[in-house]
Amino acid sequence: MPDAAEVATGRPELPFPEADLMYIVDLLPAEERSRYLEVREFLQSRIRAASIEYWNREEFPFGLLAEMGKYGLGGLQTDGTSALFKGLMYVEVARADVSLSALVGIHNELIVGMINELGSEEQKQRWLPGLTAFTQLGAFALTEPDHGSDIAGGLETAARLEHGEWVINGAKRWIGAGTIADFALVWARDEADQQIKGFIVETDRPGYTATKISNKIGLRIMQNADIRLDDVRIPETNLLPGATDFSKANALLRDSRAWVGWQGAGIQLAAFDVARSYALQRKQFGKELARFQLVQQQLAEILGNASASLALMAQLARIQQDGKLEMAQAAMAKSTTTRLARASVAMGRSLLGGNGITSDYEMGKLFGDAEILYTYEGSYEINSLIVARAVTGKSAFV
Repeated sequence: MPDAAEVATGRPELPFPEADLMYIVDLLPAEERSRYLEVREFLQSRIRAASIEYWNREEFPFGLLAEMGKYGLGGLQTDGTSALFKGLMYVEVARADVSLSALVGIHNELIVGMINELGSEEQKQRWLPGLTAFTQLGAFALTEPDHGSDIAGGLETAARLEHGEWVINGAKRWIGAGTIADFALVWARDEADQQIKGFIVETDRPGYTATKISNKIGLRIMQNADIRLDDVRIPETNLLPGATDFSKANALLRDSRAWVGWQGAGIQLAAFDVARSYALQRKQFGKELARFQLVQQQLAEILGNASASLALMAQLARIQQDGKLEMAQAAMAKSTTTRLARASVAMGRSLLGGNGITSDYEMGKLFGDAEILYTYEGSYEINSLIVARAVTGKSAFV
């Protein structure tokens, strides 16, 4: 039987219009919650729909990036806000567009974060103002054509110090923003001591070439690139002084892995938003899809997955704020939320039927993007092995 609210209004009461059934946003202090709501409104009203055609064309929306900079999304790493607020910003950008959330996350965690934590004062003064305003971009150049999961031991890009300059040779692959960045933060092995070090390589230097990787099934706005470094010469001072061995970058790489966990939650909220809206508008057999039991079950499961992911990430933010975050926890968060995202988006695609395979209805776009989240920043399998190693004390990598 319908309840009193449904009889009075013709529709059931909606006590959770924001889909935040666990009240995660309420954990923010009042000032951060106010800013969160303002940014969310901007992302949903300005970015979400506008991103679709850029995604279709594999083009980068420089104008949208400038607008995002005005809302402080280029400086989340250094603005003093809480770990939970920063995470929820990543959720909301992913909820609007996953490609742009990848840019925002990499930009903050791996570019701004690396320079702020590991750079010299001169490097900070030169780059941080433009980066935090989103008027400049960096690319994080670690992965290589033949080395992904084994990059720490297999990295081949080489650097040698010669007459006050570093000379860098090698190749990088899947480098986000590699074709549009002002500089690349290149990781190369110093030939003198065999340590992996970080270097700022301006992209207009002779010998640096970047070729866009096209025809991707997801994150099509992100301009991933193959990069060649052929006798690229940079000043000795372009070495990040805090990145003179690879272990110095581990904490920031750990935090970056955790960031993808927030993306996994955000894409699920996007899938729920699209599926719920479609189910309420689309009619079959004379009534809305939302009145069919199987459709309601799918909506409930998508939202359940999203809520579990958000709750997991909120707890991760707490331990991150307390300085207790370890790689195993970041790996578990990333692998879990992206696994659930894959399942949630698949249900959403099914719910939309044939309309679920086109980007016009958004779900097809989310479906492709979810596959990328499942794979990058450590594949699902690699992150699972990190967790299992932590709880068994046994390594199963080789």
